[in-house]
Amino acid sequence: MDSLVGSTACLVRVESTEGSAPREAGAWMAVFADHIVGTIGGGHLELQAITEARRRLGGAPGAAQGQPPMRFALGPALGQCCGGVVHLGFERLTAADLAPAAGLRVRLAPPLHPLALFGGGHVGHALARVLAPLPFALTWIDSRDGIFPNPTPEGVVCEHSEPVQLAVPHLAPGSRVLVMSFSHAEDLDVVAACLRRQREQGDLPFIGLIGSKTKWATFSNRLHGRGFAQDELAQVTCPIGIPGIEGKEPDVIAVAVAAQLLQTLKEETARG
Repeated sequence: MDSLVGSTACLVRVESTEGSAPREAGAWMAVFADHIVGTIGGGHLELQAITEARRRLGGAPGAAQGQPPMRFALGPALGQCCGGVVHLGFERLTAADLAPAAGLRVRLAPPLHPLALFGGGHVGHALARVLAPLPFALTWIDSRDGIFPNPTPEGVVCEHSEPVQLAVPHLAPGSRVLVMSFSHAEDLDVVAACLRRQREQGDLPFIGLIGSKTKWATFSNRLHGRGFAQDELAQVTCPIGIPGIEGKEPDVIAVAVAAQLLQTLKEETARG
């Protein structure tokens, strides 16, 4: 049974923050009489929020709906030295609100960023598992039949494309792209298709290619021969993954690449 299914609950959401805080605006937890789903950051802040939520579930005086968010200063009084302020909203949910639970999850889900993963090899499988719970809408693309796992990770859309590069013009605007097919020839065709799209639309914020510096040197020469200028080639990241993480195991690579993608989201937010 879905953990959000129950009789009644109190939804606690981070409405806004000031300064340093354990979670961002939009983070939530659902407080039931006997269990909790989600988190707003743990610590004494969460303990106090749970107490307040259950007070409201019990129909305590002053627990009416529609009240403004409560202010929590993260200082000595809460035993947390973050130094910031968190404003929490409390909303009582009835059984009707919680059924079906999928509707509530959609309502509470953070915005998802489109991401295209080309390649269903070992690293592709590891990445699909790592990326599935992160804030990405993942489309997984391969030219081969029978390459995707069954079942696929929740929320992942699988797509067969032959030849594989024909999928590039149909990617969602703003897609980040990871290229790691079973052959260098396919990789080259996908990267070239991405660069053509960049030339025409400029709407792919990240193009990442798996491989070494030597592979990229070879690809750069071949792409230059296809008419791409140096400033266009500079839009491709190769090797991929945040630096400093050693190991070539698929799961290690997947974690390093996922971390890099999350960094691009932070950079995009900073640019406004």
